[in-house]
Amino acid sequence: MFSIVIPARYASTRLPGKPLLDIAGKPMIQHVYERAMASSADEVIVATDDQRVLEVVQDFGGEGVLTRADHPSGTDRLNEVAELRGYASDHILVNVQGDEPLIPVAVIEQVASNMALIETAGMATLCEAITTVEDLLDPNAVKVVRDSHNMALYFSRAPMPFPRDAVDPTASLVAGQLHGPALDSYMREHGARVGWFRHIGLYAYRCSVLKDFVTWPMAALEHCEKLEQLRALYNGVNIHCAEAVEPVPAGVDTAQDLARVCAVFNNA
Repeated sequence: MFSIVIPARYASTRLPGKPLLDIAGKPMIQHVYERAMASSADEVIVATDDQRVLEVVQDFGGEGVLTRADHPSGTDRLNEVAELRGYASDHILVNVQGDEPLIPVAVIEQVASNMALIETAGMATLCEAITTVEDLLDPNAVKVVRDSHNMALYFSRAPMPFPRDAVDPTASLVAGQLHGPALDSYMREHGARVGWFRHIGLYAYRCSVLKDFVTWPMAALEHCEKLEQLRALYNGVNIHCAEAVEPVPAGVDTAQDLARVCAVFNNA
């Protein structure tokens, strides 16, 4: 048994009113909601800070909750829903981002199932293999290193693990000197053994962890990397991180992303 909460903040620096943007005749939030409803979740709830989003959700027959507008993150918004609903401490909540209208139902099921099965984990998430130098060096592609039980050891925007033998140790990341045939060749030869993985931002939580998480101050690591999950690691939470069973398309952050997603729906 699990619930899905879809945080949907109206304000967006790059795409104002993002949850309500039209994709193939429906608002984006409706596409996400319908994907979530296709899972085996007991309930799907949109958590928003804006009455306009709430009204649209209700108009298409969805369930929504109006949450506080001052939450610093979607995790805080999730916890407010958990408190409003009075969920038990072991209840599982899956956070599906409101800007991922192409998210596969299979990965929602996967992360919820892993959270239920791995009793030593307080959170569960997913990752996928990195196969190109560009993605390894891209700070927007968050990397994750795991142990032998698929528990996350660390998340970073930096290349990780760092292929020391493939680059000049004096090379500068800023100068882009890590690009080149040597690194590409190393990845092709050793990629399967080393394992570079990009983190996918789909999370399942036990409600007890959510309740604790929002009380912890921002960790120095989190402040440095701008990665919220590092607060959980810093405070001793085990984060299970499995390879996704299906590719997860990128979400919608920019107008270019919106055009890409619209094209997918229009060509379906």
